[in-house]
Amino acid sequence: MPKDTVTLRDVADAAGVHPGTASRALNEETKALVRPETIERVLAAAVSLGYKPNLLARSFKTRRTNSVGIVIPDINNPLFPPMVRGVEDRLFQDGYVALLANTENDPDRQRRIFEGMVDRRVDGLVLATARRQDIGVEELSEMGIPIVLFNRVVEDGRLASVSADDAIGVRMVVEHLRKLGHERIGHVAGPQSLSTGYARYNGFVSAMAETGAVVDPQDVVFAETFSIAEGERCAAALLGNADRPSAIFAGNDMLALGCYSVAERAGLACPEDLSIVGFNDMPFIDRVNPPLTTVRIPHYELGLRAAELLIARLRYPDTPVEVVQLAPELVVRGSTAPVRDRVVV
Repeated sequence: MPKDTVTLRDVADAAGVHPGTASRALNEETKALVRPETIERVLAAAVSLGYKPNLLARSFKTRRTNSVGIVIPDINNPLFPPMVRGVEDRLFQDGYVALLANTENDPDRQRRIFEGMVDRRVDGLVLATARRQDIGVEELSEMGIPIVLFNRVVEDGRLASVSADDAIGVRMVVEHLRKLGHERIGHVAGPQSLSTGYARYNGFVSAMAETGAVVDPQDVVFAETFSIAEGERCAAALLGNADRPSAIFAGNDMLALGCYSVAERAGLACPEDLSIVGFNDMPFIDRVNPPLTTVRIPHYELGLRAAELLIARLRYPDTPVEVVQLAPELVVRGSTAPVRDRVVV
């Protein structure tokens, strides 16, 4: 039985042609541009693999509408509004109207949003939703739809993107905590299907090794989503043992807020009993008690640069793919302090 995730690239590989050639061969409007023997080969590969043409991508037209789709994963996360503002402001300067959509981290909802964007003939897409391996995004890219990722990258780096340098940010966190005397540092890791969760986890392991520390597997818990609820679940697992870490590095600020709640319920004072560090420096995170030590990323600039990359690709389709990483900054606030002696019971 054919698999459900066969892509145009799979068909092209099986037929020994470029994805663009496969696309033209399968499209009644463009098949005249392809040699008959190539069409035969592509059709045979499509039938053999059970390929179902992506109608949403096929409906994409080259006619410009001066509109760009912006797709984010969680509209309730305060991280994204400044980024979206950066994208929108830069697009507006060049006469583009932005269409914003929220996937709620739901793949089916994302696909329907993509369909709607393409039905509206957006000139391109700026996406903060891509997973490290994302079939939907890959299909759109194969059809020639201009795409730029922001705050995300894909596994093979084939798509233009703008993100923070997570490895540098995490290294600053680990060095900060180690200088405060913390040897057992727990990590609430983000979803490993997302580049941010994956890069920050690997950055944590590498940074700990660089300082001579060993990461105990029981000191790492993986969150399913970047959410407060998942931060609570993971922190409860980390703090459930008497021999707990003296500090927790959370994969983002939402997860860190969940750690705050669990620490408070456990009767642990932050930072006296437990230091907590987040990542992103989302708006208002300096207003919690105690204010969160975190890694600041340039939210507005990140969105601005993503829009600039897309505009460049719209003007010059052959522009080389750029993968841009912006420098992060460690912001030390009241949630971290030197480790103090404690009795293990």
